Amino acid sequence: MHLPDLTWPEVSALSKDIPVVVPLAALEQHGRHMPVFTDSMLLGEVIRRAAERLDHRVLFAPLMWLGNSDHHLDFAGTLSAAPRTYLDLLAGLIDNWISHGFRRLVLVNGHGGNIVPGEQAVFEARQRYRKRDDLLLLFATYWRLGGEPWEADASIQQRRMGHACEWETSMMLRIAPHLVRDHASVEPVDWGAPFEPATRGWITQERSAPGHIGYPHFATSEKGETLFQTFADDLVRFLERVAAWDGKSWDG
Repeated sequence: MHLPDLTWPEVSALSKDIPVVVPLAALEQHGRHMPVFTDSMLLGEVIRRAAERLDHRVLFAPLMWLGNSDHHLDFAGTLSAAPRTYLDLLAGLIDNWISHGFRRLVLVNGHGGNIVPGEQAVFEARQRYRKRDDLLLLFATYWRLGGEPWEADASIQQRRMGHACEWETSMMLRIAPHLVRDHASVEPVDWGAPFEPATRGWITQERSAPGHIGYPHFATSEKGETLFQTFADDLVRFLERVAAWDGKSWDG
C-alpha cells in the first residue's frame, strides 16, 4: 500500500510491524545520452513492480528524489543535498517513523552516492535507540540484493552497476525509450582501478569527461526487462524476509 493514499487515522491503525519502505533516489547528470531523472525513474519502476506483488503487506512512502550527488555537480542539471545535510535528512525521516510507532524501517536505495550516508544514517539511528530491541533499521540498494541478471540473459556484458551504463540504459530503454539519446554510438568508459581495494574519494569529472561509466552501447530494451525482473524479484524476497522477522532475532 502507498502512504499518500491513506488518511492519518488509517496510518495510525496499521500494525506497527508492517515493513515501511522509504525509496531514495537522485536527480543528477547521466551522461550525454540519458535524462537527469534516471535514478528516480528506475527505482520508481522497481518499487512499482514490488508493490504490486506485496499488496497490503508493506507500506511504501513516496520516492525521495533529492539525493547526495555532490560528485556530479560539475555537470549541469545535477541537484544535490550535501553529504551531511543528506545524512540529517535521513535521520529525521527515521525519527519520524519511529515516533509514529513503526518498528521495521527499510531505506531502499537507487543511487550509488546515497550508499555511504544511508548506511551511516541507519547506524546512527540504532545508536540513538540502543535500548529498543524491537527495531529493525535497514538500508538496501536494489542492485546489491543478490541477483545476477547475466544468469538470466547471457548477453548482458556488465557484472556490476555503473552510471548511465549498459544496465541503466537498458532499463530506461524498457520504460522510456524516447528519453534515451543515440546510446549505440556512446563510447565505453571503464571503471578503472582507483587504488582498489582502498576506497578513494572522487568526483565524476575526473573519471569520465562525458559523465557515464560503463558500456551503454550494449544496452537493449530486452535486457532492461530482464534487469527489472531480477531486481524486483530481489526486492520482493528481501521485504518478505523483513515481514517475517520475529521481532527480536539478529538473523533475518
